[in-house]
Amino acid sequence: MPAATLDAFLNSYLGPPDELRSAVVATVRQLTQAATKVRNTINQGVLGTAFAGTRSANADGDIQKDLDIFADDIFLDAMRHAPVALYASEELEQPVLLDSQAPLAIAIDPLDGSSNIDTNVSIGTIFSLLPATGAPDENPAASFLQPGVKQLGAGFFIYGPQLALVLSLGSGTHVFVLSTRLGTFVQAYESRIIPQRTQEFAINAANYRHWDEAVRLYIDDCLEGTEGPRGKDFNMRWIASLVADCYRILMRGGVFLYPGDKRKGYRQGRLRLVYEANPIAYLIEQAGGAATDTITRILEIEPEGLHQRVPVVFGSAREVARITRYHTEPSAIGERAPLFSRRGLFRA
Repeated sequence: MPAATLDAFLNSYLGPPDELRSAVVATVRQLTQAATKVRNTINQGVLGTAFAGTRSANADGDIQKDLDIFADDIFLDAMRHAPVALYASEELEQPVLLDSQAPLAIAIDPLDGSSNIDTNVSIGTIFSLLPATGAPDENPAASFLQPGVKQLGAGFFIYGPQLALVLSLGSGTHVFVLSTRLGTFVQAYESRIIPQRTQEFAINAANYRHWDEAVRLYIDDCLEGTEGPRGKDFNMRWIASLVADCYRILMRGGVFLYPGDKRKGYRQGRLRLVYEANPIAYLIEQAGGAATDTITRILEIEPEGLHQRVPVVFGSAREVARITRYHTEPSAIGERAPLFSRRGLFRA
């Protein structure tokens, strides 16, 4: 039986006539067209007109690349042809009002992992679809200050060996790959399920000295392997591309940590709640995983600002829960407690 196309998947999602669902479908279709344009530019590499050149800092203080701006322009233009009231982006200080009567708001990181542009590492685009609330023309920020549980859908494109779309519209997390032969996205994986247990973690270990004690203790216990309280060996992965790390976890499990730390400007982590953490958390939960700020469920956090940062832990549910216990019940974890010592009875 041939795999379903994205169009067939979206048509099945539509069901009876519904304004919001119709708007979501139309928006996803516009996003795929924009992502294909971005992919074509990325594939040209340094031979293209928009690649790894550096510009000034964006609204949130991060250095912009030419490709950041190019991607933002492409997606903003695409959303002008979709039923979208408001467009909020990492690259823009304030949301852009497109159509005050449209039912949707989109928050987007147009080019995630842009520090990897010139190293040929997979980068991507992350998006969150929200209902437009209140009066978009009077208070455009309000639509983006809804907790992540209010998302109508979320996804990301990953520009890697294949152009893939990871998408959830509330009924599982699905993966579609662009078929150049068919000229359309084809479903590669239906309803991904992340294993609850794992022996793989992703974190930037260079920041070890800056971490809080709970994070250091967790990583120490993993690194002790079979000789430590976990009783098993772990592998470490770190791509420094959120979409690439997330895609790997969706494919084979694992846990990702980007905690807050003691460096200036990093107390609340570096990932943005509205257009990075929320859509990723939505995808992860729809795949049976979990996502927290080390303690609180990401999707329940009430945003206070469009560019708000948040610590992030996501992936295999049991491992995420264990990391929460390192923060809330340290006396019951690792070598601090006799039952969890190297010769202990309980080894997760």
